[in-house]
Amino acid sequence: MPSKSQDKSFTILGIETSCDETAAAVMRGHAPGPGEILSNIVASQAGAHAPYGGVVPEIASRAHLEILDGVIERALDEAKITARDIDGVAATAGPGLIGGVMVGLTTAKGVALGLGKPLIAVNHLMGHALTARLTEGTAFPFLLLLVSGGHCQLLGVGGLNDFRLYGSTIDDAVGEAFDKVAKLLGLAYPGGPEVEKLAAKGNPRAFDLPRPLVSGHNVRRNADFSFSGLKTAVRLLVERQPVKVEDVCASFQAAVIAILTDRTQTAMRMFEKDFPQSAARHLVVAGGVAANRAIAAALSGLCARENYRLAVPPPALCTDNAAMIAWAGLEKLAADGGDGLGTSPRARWPLASLV
Repeated sequence: MPSKSQDKSFTILGIETSCDETAAAVMRGHAPGPGEILSNIVASQAGAHAPYGGVVPEIASRAHLEILDGVIERALDEAKITARDIDGVAATAGPGLIGGVMVGLTTAKGVALGLGKPLIAVNHLMGHALTARLTEGTAFPFLLLLVSGGHCQLLGVGGLNDFRLYGSTIDDAVGEAFDKVAKLLGLAYPGGPEVEKLAAKGNPRAFDLPRPLVSGHNVRRNADFSFSGLKTAVRLLVERQPVKVEDVCASFQAAVIAILTDRTQTAMRMFEKDFPQSAARHLVVAGGVAANRAIAAALSGLCARENYRLAVPPPALCTDNAAMIAWAGLEKLAADGGDGLGTSPRARWPLASLV
């Protein structure tokens, strides 16, 4: 039975430190949204990690520790409220780099304890999943394609604690594949946006790259992904012959798009079986890779053919941010109340385990 507080408006401070962004935000509203973002501060660490071609956990944790208090102060100032005006403190409790998660969650515990406010421990992936409710008020159920540097999953979302896994990557996440291909080509970090930029100038048919697990070559009965073979094919291509970087990027991105659309179409059939009475069918695309315009355009075409409505948050809300954590915390607080101060950080926390 829904909580009586679900129609009440809450003001939530959100904290996100699961990877290499130190973020804090203040959110106001009530489920199912849309919500009002009063502030959304993100301090990127990309420059600190660029020399290493990827995120260094120790550097990320130390940076979170050094700047998080200041980021929280900026979020409260920009929202034009004081800490006493909030109804709860939401923080990413996992999954993510455990050192960073510990910094954010411990800070949130201190703020909650000092103010006598509820702590809400948020699954980082739930934050991405619920962003379409924050921005558009998208109703449950919906099909979710979660694509980021660390995750690639398709899930049916029936509610706050109803995530049904239809497929996930059996090797690399799609964002990870973009970054690894960028590194092979000598592009700047983070590599995903660089590959997308160059792909727009190249020929997507220049190289016939593999599309693992697509229909006709997939013995699995689910919507799993695989990108490792595609990445290896790019490496071999680059090692064997001189290539035009723009054409490699375009061909790689075209292969990724083919995989994502094929796997999503398979998941649509699974979603329709699970939720046959759904009046409106929605595909929500979340995570950093959702900011890729070519991928969004291809998924828009798929939705038009399959009679789904596509929801893709604005680019700033696709990448890691605290507004999505604040919103997920708001929905959790309204439905289930807060969490204990003894809540532990988690390096792994599958969405499908939320029951």
